[in-house]
Amino acid sequence: MSDTPQLGPVPRRIAVDPEQVRRLVADQFPRWADLPVRPVADGGWDNWTFHLGDRMLARLPSAAEYAEAVGKEHRWLPALAPRLPLPIPVPLAKGEPGAGYPYPWSIYRWLDGEPASADRIADPRRFALDLAGFLAALWSVDTTDGPRPGQHNWYRGGTLRTYDGQARRALSALDGHVDTRLARKIWSSALAAPWDGVESWFHGDVAPGNLLLDDGRLAAVIDFGTCGVGDPACDLAVAWTLLTTDGRQAFRERLSVDDATWARGRGWALWKTLVTCASALGDADDVAVRARRVLDGIFSEYAASAVTPPVP
Repeated sequence: MSDTPQLGPVPRRIAVDPEQVRRLVADQFPRWADLPVRPVADGGWDNWTFHLGDRMLARLPSAAEYAEAVGKEHRWLPALAPRLPLPIPVPLAKGEPGAGYPYPWSIYRWLDGEPASADRIADPRRFALDLAGFLAALWSVDTTDGPRPGQHNWYRGGTLRTYDGQARRALSALDGHVDTRLARKIWSSALAAPWDGVESWFHGDVAPGNLLLDDGRLAAVIDFGTCGVGDPACDLAVAWTLLTTDGRQAFRERLSVDDATWARGRGWALWKTLVTCASALGDADDVAVRARRVLDGIFSEYAASAVTPPVP
């Protein structure tokens, strides 16, 4: 359920209703035709998500751009799942266009849990270490034939320069509202941070809505629509968008992240937060408040890193 800004125009989404999903299931998977269909609360933006009975879900891309990830997920999630220490979605069936719906779609097993948030995490340091352990396992999976950055994942795993224009437009909009001089300095340092070119698998959108908790502990990681093979620094943005100060330090130590990779990860977090702040300028809702809090945290962490010896 991606909450990450995307490159270029917002895709033209289509609506999907439960009756349409019932027809798709009945036509293509008659063994499940009698199961009730109901929308998932807060089911995300990239896909329309519906409960299919009690233990499955139907996931239908909301636009043509998001449908590009369906084949990738069916090809790669079954291969990734056995190599990871936490449950991830594994497709049970792949649907085809029909019943007035134009894209491929999927049926998955339902994974229990509630979306992560700072107030729901029982032990922030333990959570950070568990998440780092999951990412370490993902990053270590063999990358042979894996999907490189492209339109299918909005160029996650590629260079931050892809998003330079978007970041600078947000900075211009925020002049006079935040410390854009410091933000530009952090952004420039992220763009300048070199990558050694060693590719890894990455998730691409390690955001609160894609991290499920059970009794306050990390229980599953979902929504691999932006996954791929490339620079894994994009997965580090969560260190600023969700983790506590102590959790962020434990997270970095567990992953043994060097200074350049950490700077690129900070850049991913900054880009996401600047765009959110600019789009919410003048608002006082929860999204705007959270974004400003994250931006302040990025500024503070960057300032502290300038006077603190780097992690070996």
